[in-house]
Amino acid sequence: MKSAQIQHESKTKILNAALHVIRAKGYTATRIEDLCEAAGLTKGSFFHHFSSKEELALAAAEHWNTVTGGLFATAPYRTLVDPLDRLLAYVDFRKAILQGELPDFTCFVGTMVQEVYGTHPPIRQACEQSIGGHAATLEPDIAEAIRQRGIAADWSPRSLALYIQAVIQGAFILAKAQDGPEVAAACLDHLRRYLELLFNPSATKETTSCPPRPINSKPISTTAATAHRRSVSTKKISAEKSQR
Repeated sequence: MKSAQIQHESKTKILNAALHVIRAKGYTATRIEDLCEAAGLTKGSFFHHFSSKEELALAAAEHWNTVTGGLFATAPYRTLVDPLDRLLAYVDFRKAILQGELPDFTCFVGTMVQEVYGTHPPIRQACEQSIGGHAATLEPDIAEAIRQRGIAADWSPRSLALYIQAVIQGAFILAKAQDGPEVAAACLDHLRRYLELLFNPSATKETTSCPPRPINSKPISTTAATAHRRSVSTKKISAEKSQR
């Protein structure tokens, strides 16, 4: 095996180890020793490829983009014809890959940026570019869905794509807080329902079973309703007596 190939493989091992270890322990708590142990390599090998942990983090963010970019580029939802179907199926796909332990399905760049946004500007920028770049892959489908359905949107495809990512990142935080994927799956279910209503606003009107209450009307309190029923009942009894 050629030396260049061996070096490339050892670098990839370190990058793959970083994706898992940093998602499990966080950027700050992760030591170079932890990365070398997970990769099965020496510190000498680490410093052959990276001069610091920050340099590794930047390279790992780019590696994350490559790995996840390939995953989503070949995902089944890409084959659907209707752009809204693709967008909804994207959410379904995000839910379907909530598998394994928390470090297996949570976001690498989302994990890092929560820690280092104020202390490591280059890492923060790399994370923003990663999340924003992934959001950009949804924009064409959102724009086409708006056009096909003739929606007069006062929001942009970019803003909705970023909102979708905000829900997903928030779902990961809740999954960490509750130590399981169930809450994240529920959040994605809500996101899907929101998108369905957003692109079919008439659905809420069609399912409304009663007319809206007048603006100036006030709900009848329990006490007032009871008094009203008693008054009606008293009048009815009086009317029956007078007929006798």
